[in-house]
Amino acid sequence: MELVIRPHGCGAPGSQPIEVVERKGIGHPDTICDGIAEHICVRLCRYYLKHFGVILHHNVDKILLCGGLARPAFGGGEVLEPIELYLAGRATQEHAGVRIPVHDIAIDACRYWLRTHLGAVDVERHVRIVSRLRPGSADLTRIFARDDLLANDTSCGAGFAPLTDLERAVLAVERALNSPETKQTHPEVGADIKVLGVRHERQIHLTIGCAFVGRFVSGLDDYARKKEAARALAVAAAQATTPLGVEATINAADDMDRGDVFLTVTGTSAEAGDDGEVGRGNRVGGLITPYRVMTLEAAAGKNPVTHAGKLYNLVAGRIASSITTELRGVEDATCVMVSQIGRRVDDPHVVDIGLITEGRLLSGAVRTAVADIVRAQLRQMSAVREELLSEQLTPY
Repeated sequence: MELVIRPHGCGAPGSQPIEVVERKGIGHPDTICDGIAEHICVRLCRYYLKHFGVILHHNVDKILLCGGLARPAFGGGEVLEPIELYLAGRATQEHAGVRIPVHDIAIDACRYWLRTHLGAVDVERHVRIVSRLRPGSADLTRIFARDDLLANDTSCGAGFAPLTDLERAVLAVERALNSPETKQTHPEVGADIKVLGVRHERQIHLTIGCAFVGRFVSGLDDYARKKEAARALAVAAAQATTPLGVEATINAADDMDRGDVFLTVTGTSAEAGDDGEVGRGNRVGGLITPYRVMTLEAAAGKNPVTHAGKLYNLVAGRIASSITTELRGVEDATCVMVSQIGRRVDDPHVVDIGLITEGRLLSGAVRTAVADIVRAQLRQMSAVREELLSEQLTPY
């Protein structure tokens, strides 16, 4: 492993005059694809472990959502054409002479995830699922079988810490609007919520797209009242995370005079207005952060044993978090990790650590402590896998 530890070249995003952060909520078409891909991965891992004692080769990270056709209306509405989900990727379908019901596992996992996370969607009537999973290539399968810790891709991962005020606020707003408590008291708030936050100096402005479920809204006046209630919930959630000023706009494209508002039948634009795909939404950590180090890797659905594109993004974030938490004087940390196909995944080709510290120079003691943290986190990679399999940790 080549370990590079250096001062970061510019200030932390939270100290800059302007910052932009985005989060696509659990009902956004892209996040739906991420969530389904990851749950299929988990289900396959559990099946492989139960029946064969090992996780077999798979990467089910190519899910495509084709939006349906719907006619929303106050007090109801209907879905005219179903949402279509195409499940693609690679998965071991036979081992030791035993056939593995990969398609059944994937389709069942897909339906379970939709029922669990999208309460307004009738999975039987509103969704059509097509599984196109295939076995992996012979060369990648052989690499996987040779040693369960050989990286099966040359890839990279990135992480950073700590979160800025804007990052914390954007996360908190989406989570608050999509919380079980909010759905119970405000069932009109759909799961398709997108939050884009802009901080200019010490003022945060949030632009929120929020799908409303038509059967819980009686008309335009009721919509206006419920939209304002959702806005107030969002502002309160953000203010609980930061001393900065917060203002918010919900559904900025609404034209109340024409009755043109973000109304849906199912609580997601996937019913008619938008399509989705794995990897087009939140990065690992749950945010889209253009002012931060990040990769375009689609982590959801990749195997949790040897795919550095998944593991390194998660571990890099933990390394950065441990550095800023454990070492006094470190104000911000970034970590970029690079794998090499065929090399042990717990022995990265390169780990690049960038630090912003109170002093300009990095002392030998800090460098030693950082190196110790990096090695400790690499040794704990198996714990990351266990968290993924128990779904305590989600890479989107």
